[in-house]
Amino acid sequence: MTHTDLPPLSLSSRDNFFQALTNLPIPDQGRINAARDRQNNLTKPQGSLGKLEELSIFMAGWQSQQPPSLDKVSCIVFAGNHGITAQGVSAYPSEVTQQMVQNFEQGGATINQLCNLAQAELKVIALDLNKPTGDFSQEAAMTETDLCLALQTGADAIFPHMDCVLLGEMGIGNSSSAAALSYALFGGDADQWVGQGTGLDTEKLAHKTQVVAQAVQRHQQNIQDSFDLLRCLGGRELAAIAGAVLAARHYHIPVLLDGFISTAAAATLVKTAPDALDHCQLSHLSVEPGHLHLAKALDKEPILHLNMRLGEASGAAVALLILRASLATYNGMASFEEAQVSRAETSS
Repeated sequence: MTHTDLPPLSLSSRDNFFQALTNLPIPDQGRINAARDRQNNLTKPQGSLGKLEELSIFMAGWQSQQPPSLDKVSCIVFAGNHGITAQGVSAYPSEVTQQMVQNFEQGGATINQLCNLAQAELKVIALDLNKPTGDFSQEAAMTETDLCLALQTGADAIFPHMDCVLLGEMGIGNSSSAAALSYALFGGDADQWVGQGTGLDTEKLAHKTQVVAQAVQRHQQNIQDSFDLLRCLGGRELAAIAGAVLAARHYHIPVLLDGFISTAAAATLVKTAPDALDHCQLSHLSVEPGHLHLAKALDKEPILHLNMRLGEASGAAVALLILRASLATYNGMASFEEAQVSRAETSS
């Protein structure tokens, strides 16, 4: 059975979720070796295309095909609302989430323009915007049932035929959730994970940091695994991202994560399965301070550093252009033999 013949991934229960996190597929080492050999035989000094070479090898290994392709790319933006906004942690009201979803659907947002440019199909999936998660400073963000529904929504958005998936989010208050998830997962100090989000001033930033720190302290003893982490401190759109990442892994689909919030959502999986994000690339380094710490904790080097912090998969869409450059050179260049170009002399 090939990965395109696999049945849909079920995340409808806690047990199913943990079963999906065991025996995760690994990249095709034969394809990786073949791709590396091809890179070393193309008409250029070895390694001279730097990250572009690494990305083509990554794509070949995870797609398990030659040549790797980007014919069918989906950009999925999940949207959700958060009860934590009751604590005054955001500069915008929750109604903006729905308003921005409408903007996406009408084609007026940044991500619409970037997806058109990068040739990615945009899908916007809103999760119960009229039903915010619980205020995780006072209670768990989600019940087990709500979490499973959100995880399954994410998994159901992924299809085996996809060549690559871009994952982004929209949700007023979700930078607080991302900071709490990261703090609970990797420790350190709360202020290293908490940023301005949609533009908080210094006083409100200090308040947000305090809220996140106290919330994590409240739930810490109840967080034993990835499921607990998302249930206590996550959001519906963040859980959907985690579900999508997990489904993509089972289908051998490479993933471009957007910024801090998308990365934090996906990172929850490593609490249970440390290698859960091996098929993921960080598209860019967000200005949100927590993203740098998160990238280091995950030992992943972002593709771009453009001082972006918008979210909505905008960084992932720009990084897709780099990925296209990687495969254009890998698939299109001639080898030394084909071009009848002399190789560099090697010393004995």
